[in-house]
Amino acid sequence: MSGLWLAAAIASEISGTLALRASDGLRRRGWLIVVVLGYLAAFAALQRALASGMPVGVAYGIWTATGIAAVAVLARAIWRDPLTTRMVAGIALIIVGVVLVEVGGAP
Repeated sequence: MSGLWLAAAIASEISGTLALRASDGLRRRGWLIVVVLGYLAAFAALQRALASGMPVGVAYGIWTATGIAAVAVLARAIWRDPLTTRMVAGIALIIVGVVLVEVGGAP
């Protein structure tokens, strides 16, 4: 069950972050409710994942790495934000780091 809560936290955080970008520096205030609800839902779901027994280091690593990668790719697709080879390499390094943290925590 903790994996489902973590997936919900990731989806909510991605939604909140993309809404923050869509708000154009909060000049488009209609997006503010999506930003706030997205982040509130993300933290609530992350709390449930942790309460379900997922280690905080693993949960936070997966949450942030997935969020970084997804937001970068989606921002590229939606707003044509830059996504350079160097950025993709950085995202790959983050993912490798999270995998090492997760594997390193296994008994």
